[in-house]
Amino acid sequence: MRETKSDGDLLRAIAADGDRRAFEELYRRYAPWLLARLRGRCADAALVDDVVQETFLAVWRGTARYREEGDVAGWLWRIGSRRLIDALRGDGARGRLRQALSRLRHRDEASAEERVLAGVEHGDLAGALVRLSPELRAVLQATVIDGLTTREAAVLLGIPPGTVKTRAMRARKQLREALT
Repeated sequence: MRETKSDGDLLRAIAADGDRRAFEELYRRYAPWLLARLRGRCADAALVDDVVQETFLAVWRGTARYREEGDVAGWLWRIGSRRLIDALRGDGARGRLRQALSRLRHRDEASAEERVLAGVEHGDLAGALVRLSPELRAVLQATVIDGLTTREAAVLLGIPPGTVKTRAMRARKQLREALT
């Protein structure tokens, strides 16, 4: 007979060793519950499915850290509900910024035609984003669009937190100069 591990034991195993079995167990325990709760807040089943996956990806990657305060269900709910709110807010200006950044994310350099079209389609913001280096765009994506903290963005990007802060400051300064 297999011993049932506590939620805290599972999270420690995931954080320390990247224990896949512990992660799968945590997912089996909480994904259906989180899915049901989030579907009560949003009728878009595909969006809710994505949010649940993003929530557990954050746990797996270590960008969401449990501080052993409160219960795990509440912690997962906070992560999932914040991600759902971010996804729902994505329809406005943030969505346009996300679209512009996503088009630029995996390119080294946009062609002159693409720059002109981006400027026509999305105004000055897209043109300013095109001129940012990929490193600065990646920090903006992580902190502004994905809503990660400096520490979470550092883990995601594999750079020190101080570098995230410096790049974010440089990106904001460059955008401000380009848009004024």
